[in-house]
This record gives sequence, C-alpha cells and structure tokens, in this order.
Amino acid sequence: MKIDARSIGRTIEEAGSWRAILLYGEDSGLIRERASRAVGLVAGALDDPFRVAQLDRETHERLEEEATAFSLMGGRRVVWVRDAQDSLTASLTRSLETETDTLIVIEAPGLASRSKLRALAEGRKTVASIACYPEEGRALSQTVTDALLAENVRIDRDALAWLLGRLGSDRGGVRGEIEKLILYAGSNGKLDIDAVQDCVGDAGGSSLEDAVYAALSGDRAGADRALERALADGANPVAVARAALGVLVRLQRVALAIQAGQSRVEAVRNLKPPVFFKRTDAFNRALERWSVGALSRAADETQAYELACKQSGTPDMALCRRHIASLCVPRRA
Repeated sequence: MKIDARSIGRTIEEAGSWRAILLYGEDSGLIRERASRAVGLVAGALDDPFRVAQLDRETHERLEEEATAFSLMGGRRVVWVRDAQDSLTASLTRSLETETDTLIVIEAPGLASRSKLRALAEGRKTVASIACYPEEGRALSQTVTDALLAENVRIDRDALAWLLGRLGSDRGGVRGEIEKLILYAGSNGKLDIDAVQDCVGDAGGSSLEDAVYAALSGDRAGADRALERALADGANPVAVARAALGVLVRLQRVALAIQAGQSRVEAVRNLKPPVFFKRTDAFNRALERWSVGALSRAADETQAYELACKQSGTPDMALCRRHIASLCVPRRA
C-alpha cells in the first residue's frame, strides 16, 4: 500500500501493524532513520541478535529463512534488509505468503519508479510502501524546529534562515547538525545566529559553499578541491546547484543595493541573514568580479543546470563540475 506523505509518521509509529515496510527514494539518511525507528519499535532494540536479523546485499537469499524463523527468546522478530533491489521481489513474495508475525523492513535507496519491488509493496494491503525524498523549504524548517523543540531548545528566525541555507539535503547530515546544536544550547537553551554560526560554521554544507565562493572569487583550484570534498561527503549535484543559487541571490541583493546608492559596507551589513565572517573576504571579491546582470545570468544558468540534473540519464556529475568551472570565469558585463 502506498503511504501518502501526511500518513508516514503515523505509519512508522504503528510499524507493528504491518507485515513489511518498504522504504525507497533519494534520501538514504531518511531511509535509515525511518527503518531504525520501525525496527526499534517492534524489536525493542536495533542490535538484539535474537530478534533482529540484518541482511545486506550478500545475504539477501536468507530472507525467507529469517522471515519464517521463530524467536528463541520470545517477542516479535524483525528482518532488516538493506540495499534491496528488484532481485528481492520473488523471495519477498514467498515470505509474505507464509504465516508469520515477523516484520520485514526493507531499505531500497534508488529504486526505480517502475520497480517490481515497489509494485509488489504498493499492491499488498499488509505492506507499507514509503517514499523518502530530501526535505526542503517549509518541510525542512519544520523538521529542524520540531527536533529542537523536542529538547526544549528554541531558535530565532534569522538563525533558522541561516541554518537552512547551510544544511545539506541528506537527513543523516541534518540530524547530525541538529544534535550538535542541541548539545551546544543545552536544555531550555536558545540559539541566535551567532550561536548557530559558531556551532555549524565549518559543517553542514560548508564544503559546497566553499566551492561556490572560491569559484565566484576566481579560485579555480580551491573551487575544485572544495567541490570534490563535498561530493565525497555525500553532496549531490542538485545540492550544489542550490548552494550556488543561494550565494548568487545574496550577491545580487547586495549588488542591487550598491547600484541604488548604498555603500558596499552598508549593503553587506544590511544583508539578512548576515554574511558568515569567514566568508566576508570571498563575498567582497565576488562583488568586484560580477555585475548585477552577470549575476542574474549566472542564476538563470544555475537553475537550468539543476533542471538538467533531474533528467533521467543525464551525466549530472560532469555537469556539476562544468558548472562550478564556469563560475570561475570573471563576468563584469
């Protein structure tokens, strides 16, 4: 059964009412988070060898055996399958046709929309099929504020806006940054923009911004190094596009304010959220190299690049590297 977005939270919390849960999509961190929650709710722990059987790609053939095994210590068992593909469809079908109370939790990042495994899950009333895609905008903002409020930590508006611009798209990375902020603030703490910048300044999407700022200020070698570091850490080409667009829009605002008569110092100071102090020099160098019109064209090109990355079969990594290289070329006209 396909689960709509509004029902996902309740479905995970009621994991025990399902025979199997299929988690698929682009956000591997979110897939792992939801799978862990479902396993923990039913088995009581993630690493209980008597109640949790973890199957990786090399041990998928054990699915039927584990799904029909009895719990030696009592309690309901869970089979936790990772890196699933369509090759699992036949054994899952047979497992579901066998009477057992074992819950099967399946992680299947990157599963195609026409996948046989997805078709099986969506066609069975006892199986929950859940999409896990990166959060953005209001959904990401809600996730951050809810997680902080759960620990009695408040965050002000400017700090939240700055943080959302820095966070990557993977749920695992987002959770990691939230946990750091909770530890930093302490119980009943409050986070302002200075606190968030101190805590997250060198983390989250910093490598992406390093690449964008280096490119826009003309440092091709620095841009290449930062981009490769970000990609190695799990950033994807779409996240690169969004980081670039965010910086370009902020540069545009300042450039337009200067064009309207403000001094550069005043225009930069009035930018909300403010420029991170470690980025000030690169921000000013970029302003010197780029005109308002050139920034506008670069923003349009970045949006076109993001759209191209979302097309099936597109060599998105090559497009990503080429786009960052194109931002290294100075444009005043």
